[in-house]
Amino acid sequence: MIRTVELHGHRGARGLLPENTLPGFAHALDLGVDAVELDVGLSADGVVVLGHDQLLSAVTLADTAPAWPGDPAFPYVGKAVRDLGLAQLKTLDAGVRRAGDAFAGTQRAMPGTPIPTLAEVCTLVEPSGVELAVELKTDPSWPDADISRFVAAVVEVLHGSGLGARSRLLAFDWRVLACTPREFGRVALVERKTLVPGSRWLAGGPPRDFLAAALAVGATALSPEHALTTPGLVDDAHAAGLPVAVWTVNEPEDMARLAKFGVDAIVTDYPDIAAEVLATAPA
Repeated sequence: MIRTVELHGHRGARGLLPENTLPGFAHALDLGVDAVELDVGLSADGVVVLGHDQLLSAVTLADTAPAWPGDPAFPYVGKAVRDLGLAQLKTLDAGVRRAGDAFAGTQRAMPGTPIPTLAEVCTLVEPSGVELAVELKTDPSWPDADISRFVAAVVEVLHGSGLGARSRLLAFDWRVLACTPREFGRVALVERKTLVPGSRWLAGGPPRDFLAAALAVGATALSPEHALTTPGLVDDAHAAGLPVAVWTVNEPEDMARLAKFGVDAIVTDYPDIAAEVLATAPA
């Protein structure tokens, strides 16, 4: 049966293997995802690296040793990605999740797994034909010049890897979308906290009419959290010409329900489960 709803592996396959790592992406590819979703930051020396949090999180990362003897920045966990160079970031172990975390019970640990660069992920994904959904982790406190520099760095890697045509850039901070080159897909992420009155996340657009605001910044798709996703929202987005990729959907009943709503893609931590559900979802 032809799958009518795309399957996107969230941070690779976060529920199964360490997030935002090469082993996690490889497993997502093996499970037959249509796209791998990942998060990126920019190191102090201008390298695009994988990671969900602007401050290195002790949930997903552990210090091993300083990048060089006597490095005053060590330990690195808890510090900002933007304040550390690639050599420092590469010392971190991204393969073991903190004990007691919800995903630690389902995720197979891979001790010694380093943080990858975006270029390394592109090398892994390029032969597969699978698409990349690259979320740039910024927030409204960032100066516009830093946003532009970050976007340019990501675009350079994707172009250099030959994956420009297979990549889309995602952001909650919609200034990212406004300065993304038009040849890339531009996905407007939304969640409840970014749609409050006075929100600074939408590049000046009004939260009360966020679909129009998304179109105004050049979005080519909408990606709402699943709690916001209703049949009405899906219909309105489609009427505006915006496909809908809903996140993060981990329960089979929610996957089936959202497929019935007519969403275009489901983003999940468990691509294995979603593949089974979507294989039997009515067209």
